[in-house]
Amino acid sequence: MSLHVNLVVNGMSVEQIVKEFPLLDAEDIRQALQYAAVLTYEELHPLASSPL
Repeated sequence: MSLHVNLVVNGMSVEQIVKEFPLLDAEDIRQALQYAAVLTYEELHPLASSPL
């Protein structure tokens, strides 16, 4: 999965990746990117105010 994301980051199109790796299809690449997005999702939690 990280290979597929890395290929996209480095400029390969989905079509190029599928051509290079014929066992994959466009949906595989989409799912790999979606999974990577979930892994990098950040939640921000405000800090509780502290009395001075």
